[in-house]
Amino acid sequence: MERKGITIGGIIVFDYIKIVDTYPKVGRLANILNIEYSVGGAVPNTLIDLAKMDKSLSLQAIGVVGNDKLGEYVLKVLKENNINTEMVFQQNEVGTSFTDDMIVESTGERTFFHYRGANSLLDITHFDFDRINSKILHVGYPLLLEKLDSSDPDYGTVLAKTLATAQQKGIKTSLDLVSENSDRFSKIIPPSLKYTDYCTINEIEASLTTNIPIRDTEDKLIVDNIEPICFKLKEIGVKQWVIVHSPEGAFALDETNNFYIQPSFDLPKGYIKGTVGAGDAFCAGVLYSINKGWDISKALKVGTATATACLSKSGTTNGVKNIEIMMKLYREMNVKS
Repeated sequence: MERKGITIGGIIVFDYIKIVDTYPKVGRLANILNIEYSVGGAVPNTLIDLAKMDKSLSLQAIGVVGNDKLGEYVLKVLKENNINTEMVFQQNEVGTSFTDDMIVESTGERTFFHYRGANSLLDITHFDFDRINSKILHVGYPLLLEKLDSSDPDYGTVLAKTLATAQQKGIKTSLDLVSENSDRFSKIIPPSLKYTDYCTINEIEASLTTNIPIRDTEDKLIVDNIEPICFKLKEIGVKQWVIVHSPEGAFALDETNNFYIQPSFDLPKGYIKGTVGAGDAFCAGVLYSINKGWDISKALKVGTATATACLSKSGTTNGVKNIEIMMKLYREMNVKS
């Protein structure tokens, strides 16, 4: 069987996006200036970005939603983007997961209030490998997937077993994380990294997974620690690429441990309308490149372009366009010095 395309499993969310004038202290009031809604989470965000980049891609979703209006809306949007939803399961036990995304208008800074809902039910049994014909299986985000995060006697976690099964079937595996404020990274994430071919995460997640600091007390990037962090992730188990993205730029190790740096763009004032979905957009650019067989250097360029495009709109997937426009954006933007 010739494998083609990309399957993404994991978090499916209905996003309420609320633009606020400021983020208030406890007990204080902030004004909501505008409300939008969209699908969100690793599965819809990344797949819709990929569909917009290339309409010919074979794309498949795996996840769990509630038997409710939010779940119906998510399925409708995925199908409208020609994404296979045969393995998106509706159930009555709990509702569709949702998130309140609070975005400060002047800065684009975001804060999330999240209801896990149906995502907590996603398990290895939902991954029917006889119906996954893709070249790549991408999963996001462990730490929010209760059953997949649970322990397994042979693999460490159920997600690790899921990824191992995919590799045994000849599928390349990819992983993205979530910036959770907890000490669970070093326990839950390493087992899955042993069965991960491509790891694309942000600098906070990389630091929490490796226990190597990446920002100083003034929140400045500790550049000298980035390469050791990438090597540590390889040491834990990542097989091919480690990519760490941040507002300052993206950093990577390829399959032969060559180190790469891709600076971010110097964006004009007012360009950033929202940062929700930017990490997923970066992942979409990387996954698109892997599927095309491009090298890591080009993957970093594509990921940077798609993330930058995402920043130009407040919605999670509104900014990303087809691959030709994304590469034109890359050529036209100025990188940070």
